Amino acid sequence: MQNAFDKRKEELKEFDDAMEKLNLKKRDKTIVVKQVPSDLMDKCNKCGRFIVKEDLIANLMVCPYCGHHKRLSAKERLNQVLDPGYEIILNNIEEKHLDFPDYKDKLDKAREETGDDESVVCASGMIDGIKVLVGVMNSYFMMGSMGSVTGEKITRLFELGNEKKLPVIMFTCSGGARMQEGVISLMQMAKTSEAVGRFNELYIAVLTDPTTGGVSASFATLADITLAEPKALVGFAGKRVIERTIKETLPDEFQTAEFLLEKGFLDAIVLRKDLKKKLNLLLRLHNYR
Repeated sequence: MQNAFDKRKEELKEFDDAMEKLNLKKRDKTIVVKQVPSDLMDKCNKCGRFIVKEDLIANLMVCPYCGHHKRLSAKERLNQVLDPGYEIILNNIEEKHLDFPDYKDKLDKAREETGDDESVVCASGMIDGIKVLVGVMNSYFMMGSMGSVTGEKITRLFELGNEKKLPVIMFTCSGGARMQEGVISLMQMAKTSEAVGRFNELYIAVLTDPTTGGVSASFATLADITLAEPKALVGFAGKRVIERTIKETLPDEFQTAEFLLEKGFLDAIVLRKDLKKKLNLLLRLHNYR
């Protein structure tokens, strides 16, 4: 056996010498360490696999391995759903409830990081040529929490829809009411719900991950048609809070879009790649052209 190993070592040495003579191998070649850009790869939060960022963007921020729908910024969502040339509206509404310690600093930081003025971005645009008003909540802006300005923008969006006789599409993504504004934030639940109640055109809500708290308990669940993205977390209180309250173990799929669809809470679950086409179909079915 030892003779066989020795023979193999000699063969490998002869091969290395031949490669060196042919200038195909350089023993003293300096290895240059290249810096890999930090934004070259992204990691799926669900399956843990690494994905080339360009491939992920081309796939609408959906993991190509497990189908997990990653969260989007408001601008990313608008670019995916609306035709080019849409207009951002209802900007620069003044925030008046800044008494909570460090609240203004947190708002300024969120505005700087996201480029948005609040946790909801409203736009006027078209979906395959059909004019619509769209509101998109941004989880990257203080977890999409609903304060007085967010509630005011959503209310004005529905009022504008009535005035111009346009359908409204809301993409919800929120942790609920904004704690820094206390009871003022809770009042936005009634305010936005009343705005929906007075709205006379088609209202479509698209629930994305996560839609919870005061948002899920108000305008998010009052739509004429309620859609959701796959595996989106939708609920009011957290699962563990409910289990401790009722002293029962809830199903693993509790508060997922699939569970809610089974219970009749949703009208459909739509893949992100099909969403724009589905919205256009629903608009045309309701005589919007």
